[in-house]
Amino acid sequence: MSAPTYKTETLIAEDIEAYLERHQHKGLLRFITCGSVDDGKSTLIGRLLYDSKMIFEDQLAALEADSKRVGTQGPEIDFALLVDGLAAEREQGITIDVAYRFFTTEKRKFIVADTPGHEQYTRNMVTGASTADLAIILIDARKGVLTQTRRHSYLAHLIGIRNFVLAVNKMDLVGYSQKVFDDIVADYRAFAASIGIAAFTAMPISAFKGDNITGPSVNTPWYKGKPLIEHLENVDVDGASDDSKPLRMAVQWVNRPNLDFRGFAGQIATGAARRGDAIRVLPSGKTSTLSRIVTMDGDLEQAVAGQSVTFCLADEIDCSRGDVIAAAAHSPEVADQFEATLVWMAEEPLAPGRAYWLKLAAQTASARVQAPKYAVNVNTMERLAAKTLDLNGIGVAELTTDKPIVFEPYAENRTLGGFILIDKITNATVGAGMLNFSLRRAQNVHWQALEVSREAHARLKNQKPMVLWFTGISGSGKSTIANLVEKKLSRMNRHTFLLDGDNIRHGLNKDLGFTDADRIENIRRVGEVAKLMADAGLIVVTAFISPFKAERDMVRAMLPEGEFCEIFIDTPLAQAEARDVKGLYKKARAGKLKNFTGIDSPYEPPTNAEVRIDTNAMTPESAADAIIAKLIP
Repeated sequence: MSAPTYKTETLIAEDIEAYLERHQHKGLLRFITCGSVDDGKSTLIGRLLYDSKMIFEDQLAALEADSKRVGTQGPEIDFALLVDGLAAEREQGITIDVAYRFFTTEKRKFIVADTPGHEQYTRNMVTGASTADLAIILIDARKGVLTQTRRHSYLAHLIGIRNFVLAVNKMDLVGYSQKVFDDIVADYRAFAASIGIAAFTAMPISAFKGDNITGPSVNTPWYKGKPLIEHLENVDVDGASDDSKPLRMAVQWVNRPNLDFRGFAGQIATGAARRGDAIRVLPSGKTSTLSRIVTMDGDLEQAVAGQSVTFCLADEIDCSRGDVIAAAAHSPEVADQFEATLVWMAEEPLAPGRAYWLKLAAQTASARVQAPKYAVNVNTMERLAAKTLDLNGIGVAELTTDKPIVFEPYAENRTLGGFILIDKITNATVGAGMLNFSLRRAQNVHWQALEVSREAHARLKNQKPMVLWFTGISGSGKSTIANLVEKKLSRMNRHTFLLDGDNIRHGLNKDLGFTDADRIENIRRVGEVAKLMADAGLIVVTAFISPFKAERDMVRAMLPEGEFCEIFIDTPLAQAEARDVKGLYKKARAGKLKNFTGIDSPYEPPTNAEVRIDTNAMTPESAADAIIAKLIP
């Protein structure tokens, strides 16, 4: 096989300005290659780069040297070496990251995402698919449709890709058999129909040999379709053009270089904007008109989807980062409760009820995900009962945000419908999701304004409301010290109420167990009750193990600054176990009590508590005095 080379001098010798002008106006297609392990994704991309002449002589020499090093026989080249990821990955023979490559032909520019086929890296595949217009589903002709074929197809369709190419690869290893090809296509067609893929283009290829990649193959005279590159050059991915949809632009930042200029910058997601158009800023709902559309190259009369611009408004209305500027007559929804489809991307399972950061466009909100309505088995498309989602799990669940967000269903708008979930402790991205619709109860329940404010309640009691949150392992002395604190406050004529962990589980939370999910819900409910009591002007004393930092932070966020005081009763496990007043440690050690904190369930000690009580150095009485002296004026 003789390899084409592409010297820089060749480009310079031509009319470079004409070439650049022609190149600038080419359309762009983003696509993804996916499928099971060793189906030939990297080899296919390497072939596309090679045959489109997007490698240079120095790259070719290195490629040939690498091919010899890994043992490729004869003049053939291992094209996967063009696009393999990091050196460590190449040594393992796998690709675990998403590798993006750019190439171009006379008709179109392309950005291709090479994604891993291993199940444990499904999250990487989701990342690559999130911006793609087309998916190439590769199948090894010797193996047929596999689990990852189904999983990746389902995810690509779920994420919104509507153009699919079924590339049956390695046809050279099955003697270019039409029957093998037809059987695989029939098998895949039955599956595709079950998940809603209405149409796909199937083609027999050999990425290694080059069959049906850039031109028709003599080895498959029975195949009458286009070769792959021709299909990619001509496929229509516009569908319902983003330009034809109503205007949507998420404000990325407010641009105010001087007192005479105030603009709102971002990228137009959908629609077109013209100077003088009526707009609405959400979630506030304030309206105005566009007085200017500013770019680095000067003002525009009109801007369209995909352009980054700065809008100036005719009126001085409140607008900040995260707000959405939309067409006044066709505005998106604003809600705080949703049904969403989730793809879980973390080793730690989804913790129903726990607060995560939700990022959607430029908006950030705290969100709690409920236990899934169901999980999806990608092999059978069954809806399975599930209490959580594990790594790579896919399911449908309801979620609630702590403030209204601007959104549209993902099926209508990827920008305002797609989100990620971020762990508040580690800042790791743990999930990706698609909003399906807002819940009707979100529109039916409205906040009722009250005449007597929380400030009035506090003045009546002549005290500052507070929540004193005692935390520590079982047997640490929380309840003992909390009781003493309340008794001393009562003698000082303070209005208090004590919420104790055991007592709450006799009534309000009697339906909850001790799984992580139940512990999270236990603290959420207690936090809401404590907040209501603080609103009534009370000093609320709570005594709960509350083992997870995320939930303690959740309760802190419910209250005004300075009204939440975390009190860590720091007692060594051995000391608490030696006390074992209730005999719980003995049961836990005997295996009769599951999910017991400190034994088979973790406790995350506070790192920045307002008060730390060392029970080795202080008696309960002196600890109570120290707490009151520090907190109560």
